[in-house]
Amino acid sequence: MATDMRVAGLVEEFVSGQQDGAAKDLATGVVDGKYTTLEIVEALGKCLTNSEPRTRGRGVQLLSQVLLLSYSSLKQKEVEVLATFYIDRLKDHHLVIPHVLQGLKALSMSSVLPEGLAVAVLKALFQEVHVQSLLQTDRHSVYSIITSFMDTREQELKSLTADFTFGFIQAMDGEKDPRNLLISFQISRDIIINNYELGSFVEELFEVTSCYFPIDFTPPPNDPHGISQEELVLSLRSVLTATPRFAEFLLPLLIEKLDSDVQSAKVDSLQTLAACCREYRKKELKEFLPALWHSIRREVFQTASEKIETECLAALQGLSTSLSKSVIDSDAEDSLDTFLDNVLQDCKHHLCEPDMKLVWPSAKLLQAAASASYRACSKINSCIFPLLLEQFNKHKQSSQRWTILGILKVFVQLTQKWDRDEEDENPLCVFKDQLCILVFSALTDSSVQLQTVGTSTLAVLGSQQDLLSPSDIELTVDHLNRLILREADPQVCAAALDASMTISVIHPTTFISKMVPALTQELNTEPMEVKDGDEHLAQPGNNLHQRSIQALAAISTHPTIVKRTVPVLLQHLTNLQKGTKSDMAILTCQSLQLVAEHCGGAGESSQYFHQMVVPCLLGLAIQAAVQAERDCGSEVQHGILCEEQVITTLGTVISTAYSHSQTELASRTISQVVALYLDGDVSFLPENNLSRKFRPFQLPDFPWPQTQLTALLKAAVCSLPKNVLVPQQERLLAHLMELCCTSNHRFTYTSAAKCIAGLINKYPAGEQLDSILCDVLKKIDSGLERNAGDCSQSVSRSRVFTLLLWLTKSLVLRYHPLATTLTDKLIELLTDLELGTEAADGFFMLVSDSTDVLNKATHADIRIMYRQRFFTENAPKLVHGFHSASQDNKSNYLKALSHVLNSLPKQVLMTELPSLLTLLLEALSCSDQVVQLSTLGCLHPLLLDAPQIMSLHIETLVNKLLRLTTSPAMKVRIASLQCMHALTKLPPHVILPHKSWVIQALAKPLDDKKRLVRKEAVGARGEWFLLGSPGRKDYTTLANQNLTIEWEESGLRPSCRREAARTSLPEQAPECGA
Repeated sequence: MATDMRVAGLVEEFVSGQQDGAAKDLATGVVDGKYTTLEIVEALGKCLTNSEPRTRGRGVQLLSQVLLLSYSSLKQKEVEVLATFYIDRLKDHHLVIPHVLQGLKALSMSSVLPEGLAVAVLKALFQEVHVQSLLQTDRHSVYSIITSFMDTREQELKSLTADFTFGFIQAMDGEKDPRNLLISFQISRDIIINNYELGSFVEELFEVTSCYFPIDFTPPPNDPHGISQEELVLSLRSVLTATPRFAEFLLPLLIEKLDSDVQSAKVDSLQTLAACCREYRKKELKEFLPALWHSIRREVFQTASEKIETECLAALQGLSTSLSKSVIDSDAEDSLDTFLDNVLQDCKHHLCEPDMKLVWPSAKLLQAAASASYRACSKINSCIFPLLLEQFNKHKQSSQRWTILGILKVFVQLTQKWDRDEEDENPLCVFKDQLCILVFSALTDSSVQLQTVGTSTLAVLGSQQDLLSPSDIELTVDHLNRLILREADPQVCAAALDASMTISVIHPTTFISKMVPALTQELNTEPMEVKDGDEHLAQPGNNLHQRSIQALAAISTHPTIVKRTVPVLLQHLTNLQKGTKSDMAILTCQSLQLVAEHCGGAGESSQYFHQMVVPCLLGLAIQAAVQAERDCGSEVQHGILCEEQVITTLGTVISTAYSHSQTELASRTISQVVALYLDGDVSFLPENNLSRKFRPFQLPDFPWPQTQLTALLKAAVCSLPKNVLVPQQERLLAHLMELCCTSNHRFTYTSAAKCIAGLINKYPAGEQLDSILCDVLKKIDSGLERNAGDCSQSVSRSRVFTLLLWLTKSLVLRYHPLATTLTDKLIELLTDLELGTEAADGFFMLVSDSTDVLNKATHADIRIMYRQRFFTENAPKLVHGFHSASQDNKSNYLKALSHVLNSLPKQVLMTELPSLLTLLLEALSCSDQVVQLSTLGCLHPLLLDAPQIMSLHIETLVNKLLRLTTSPAMKVRIASLQCMHALTKLPPHVILPHKSWVIQALAKPLDDKKRLVRKEAVGARGEWFLLGSPGRKDYTTLANQNLTIEWEESGLRPSCRREAARTSLPEQAPECGA
């Protein structure tokens, strides 16, 4: 009795007292077993039979809300009774219907719905409810009911045969809300894909969906539903292309839309056609092929839009692919053959006119058709190759030959796309001799463009295994040698290097026998001066050596070649160490790095590189360091291998080798490197007969020629994969710490700090790491303390600060808890007299990518979105510090904050804009040019993407940006002019009052002494001149700025194709239900 009273009380509260919370209480009671649904129905008895529609509606609403929250707890008998009740209520007053639909929606999701009730519900729904007269939310409920039944009661619904399809067509007909269209398009597609019977309603189903094609929809600003035009387009396309039975209706529609003047309609039609071709075959396409080809050809020949051309070629390829997959009847014509004949007939003759503008569009059309299948490729190539070969010989001008050879190259590449059986002959073999003669003649032509395309064509020919003969390959390599070493034009040389890299993979033996000796001989030859009149030769001296070095690296693509080229490069580096050509040493190291990339991973090449190159590079560097140490104090110049830039480049070679190596190989060799630095074990070096011991960590003198080689240690140990353990890591860290805190050589202690950071970043979490970090923190604290009167302390604090900076970055990247403590220390240093500026610049290093350590290439532990987290944690501290700092230190805080802001993705920056904009504007007045440039970099995207917020500060922006256009720094002037240009994207009514003043002020930068500044000034001033002009977007925006678009009043509407001519959708916002 008490339960009945409680239920009755809650019902009374909801129906009469308008207390919506009672529904949740009742639903909770049903789920907990305190009440039953039938008890609630009994308590609602009088409400459900009340003569007043609003009271009945309120009662049904309560029951439906309870069911939506508790449908999973219902029993089968309850569901049956409730379904019968709701079916009967569909005949009720229109005020009750929305709540009935909510109840049926809840029951449709029940897993215990008795068999047959789904059919009964849908029959009643289709018969009693006029769906399109309902509000959006109620229509959505209808579609949700249908979707639920299709997911769970498919066989029952199929028993309705075509009546189900017809009922849905009636329900959907005239829908205009994007939210409902998405779900109704999905239902339409499921009906087709899941083989529901369409009966005689195929055309009706097509009409009810295709009337929205092509979709033209612009979502309103700040759309909470997030529905985009792309979503609607793809959803509708999935329906239209779901079945070949739509072909007879869809293809004429696409042809019609291709004739329109609206570019988006053409693009959508072409993309839909390409999608159709995945399902359609000869039967569906045959009737419409001539019209489709005519439309595609016309668009490619006439359009100025690259997008339309691309989609046309994709559609043509789709047509050709579909016809290629069609079964050929013995007594019928080959549709593919007929179609390609039409394509060839309309395009082939244009290839005979290489000077005319249709030659490349025709070539692209033929290429698209040929790329569909091996059969299509063979058909077109058999016609095109003889024609192009004939035209090449017929036309003598280099420009004409360049065009023809470029087209030939495209078709040669197409033959590589298709796999053939080993016994099948390469289809190009028939034309091989003619192609070789043609290409080789192009290589000896005086035209740079013709030589370049000839070289790239030769690369395509040479990359095919069974095409060129050994004599052809030898002649090819001879030509490449000549182009690399004798041609002056760098473009031709670059093409020859690329071709050598491609062909050497397939034909390593020929390159070993012909190119490697030629390049080696050139490297061993002393540079000669080029006499007047020999302009066709490459530049004298170093240029030939540079090309030879680059070529040796380029062809190192095969293990057998690597074993021949690497010793040559190493010997050349050895020969250079006593000279003064550091640029050549750097180039040689860069070439070795390229070889290391080629050798990456497992295999013979990688092992050879680790055993040969890494020890040799270390040996050369150590010999140079020992020699330099011995010559210290004398007037003898140190070798180039002691230069910091050369050592850094050597490090990139070692870093690449270790970062690309496998675990076992890296583990075996890294122990030798560590022992070399810790114990001076030089036994694995190729030349280990040193005049002095190698002890870079030896106390107390720390000779800089040896200690600076810490950069090579860093390159090795910091580039290892995470699963490779560094031997003696604790001992190594201790020595590095001591070196970092005591060395007076900047390159040395910076390399040591980076090495510590790289090791700590990958160090396994645990007590051992915490202990190491505790010791490091103590050293940092003691090192940063300032002692009065100590003149040498400035250098000492700078060393410790470098360690603090790199250690902070390593911990920030891995989200270590101590990162916050270290970052706070950096923020405190912003007010330091000696280190404040360095600390501000250090924030740039913290949030930017490092090239040598702590990056993805070196397998560093980098967590996602670490920059966003760093900003969230530290931006408030920087802002607070700015407001509390003295005037002398404010610029440091601004610089640090602008560096952090510049690293953020635009989406994150937008959310933080309101709170930081005032500070950014103040930063524009800072005298520090780095702060100005960084702040301008932050403001430029915000001017484009957050016009409403930026408009509030238009006066300040215009004043400060115009002042910066006369800055002494060129980069600041350019950035400020770019921002002035971006200001024109703000709402017109905001910026038009400043037009005349800005135009006058921008006249001065037009006479700037730098061309790049003048260029930006012209663009910015031109945009300000055009503000408010009729026809401009800002003019239209100004005219319509007071319009309010409401979702309820306008939306996507189908065109009335069945009653009148088909029209495209208006560009309006979608409707929204009550």
